[in-house]
Amino acid sequence: MQAKPLSRDFAVSEQIAPGDVDAIAQAGYRSIVCARPDGEGGPAQPRFAEIEAAAAAAGIKAAYIPIVPGQMTRADVEAFKGLLATLPGPVFGYCRSGARAASLWQAAQPGA
Repeated sequence: MQAKPLSRDFAVSEQIAPGDVDAIAQAGYRSIVCARPDGEGGPAQPRFAEIEAAAAAAGIKAAYIPIVPGQMTRADVEAFKGLLATLPGPVFGYCRSGARAASLWQAAQPGA
């Protein structure tokens, strides 16, 4: 897992595993947002429920906005804005490569 900070309050990475969640929490992130649909990467991809359970055990929040590649909607962006407004920060987002999580963050910026 390689975190890429996009702002003081948001970073992205490629797919994480439940075992990565403690390191994410230790790095100071207080919430995780998954932008990858379950099953997209086949059976080897950890399901969001596994990440959510690991996050709960680490004392951080987890949220799920599954985005099919190339199909991000305005509703997805609005849901993400709502999460950014309510989840404790800083927030760590992930998907297969980090690109969808970064695109969601970019689209949620004022004036975007």
